[in-house]
Amino acid sequence: MSEDRAPDALKLFSSSPKASLYRWGNEGGYERWIASTKQTRSICNDPQVAGIQYTDQLREACAEILKISGLPLEETSSVVINILRGGLNFGLRNALNDAFGWTKHTTCFISAQRARDNADSEEWHITENAYRKVYFPPEVSLIIGDVVATGTSLRYALEELLRAAKDARSSIRDIIFFTFGGHNADVILREIDARCRDIFPNYRRTILIYLEGCFEVPDTTAPLTIRLTGTDLVRRDAIMAPEFSESQYEDPAFPLERCVIYDAGSRAFWVREYAADVRAYWEQVLHLAERGISFRDYLQERFPELAPNRYGDVSLKELALRQIERIKPFLY
Repeated sequence: MSEDRAPDALKLFSSSPKASLYRWGNEGGYERWIASTKQTRSICNDPQVAGIQYTDQLREACAEILKISGLPLEETSSVVINILRGGLNFGLRNALNDAFGWTKHTTCFISAQRARDNADSEEWHITENAYRKVYFPPEVSLIIGDVVATGTSLRYALEELLRAAKDARSSIRDIIFFTFGGHNADVILREIDARCRDIFPNYRRTILIYLEGCFEVPDTTAPLTIRLTGTDLVRRDAIMAPEFSESQYEDPAFPLERCVIYDAGSRAFWVREYAADVRAYWEQVLHLAERGISFRDYLQERFPELAPNRYGDVSLKELALRQIERIKPFLY
């Protein structure tokens, strides 16, 4: 494990009874944080948090993070960017009101949906990008939330926003980005940070806020029996807030979930499809159990850093059947 990814690389710098913020190897005006809240732990651990409950909890979490962030944001220069449709989940427009009582901050929209180049491809491209409603004040602090796996949509949206700012002769000063995401969010935001410093003389900072952890995105070589390449955000080899790591012991199903978020859009807006995805995963786990795979075996595969003895005697088959039953009410 590299020094950058060791657990002690996280340094707690702000906390409240409802949220904790950790700095992770920051340099100059580019910062990575990992934030932990009760709500985001619930979202990442429990697939039954879906629909309105999911988006409400995510908005509440973002508000709690903003309250203790210490960020010198200003109401009239703050612009919330909704990357459609996943960005709507974060509720940042309302989170700013919850945190600071603001009503005059700006909200913009840009569509950026990705698709695989073909069914078997690991390459992605943008398909739906026709809609946008973007307007900037003279000086801008961008506040954005989205789920990032490959980063295809994020890269496209940020490049379009830089172009829009130049066309409007506005100056971007800050980018604050909330994500359930992996390493690609860091790669892309570092590139955009460098470009902003070249384009906008008054650019101050980029802050990447990972919710609960910087998770791994599996490719075809990942040692996982069940995986959705280029899409899943998995716990194995991730760097996570200590509160999130400890929360895995609350229920033996938590560390086995295929993804910390599954499909964020359907989880919020088309719950039946989302629930079918979750059920299909646990049906696959059930088949593994019926073939003789034990809970300890599967835990070692999905989250090898955990101590299996803390769970006691767990039947993988019974656990899978329980999870299938729990998600059924969301299918109808």
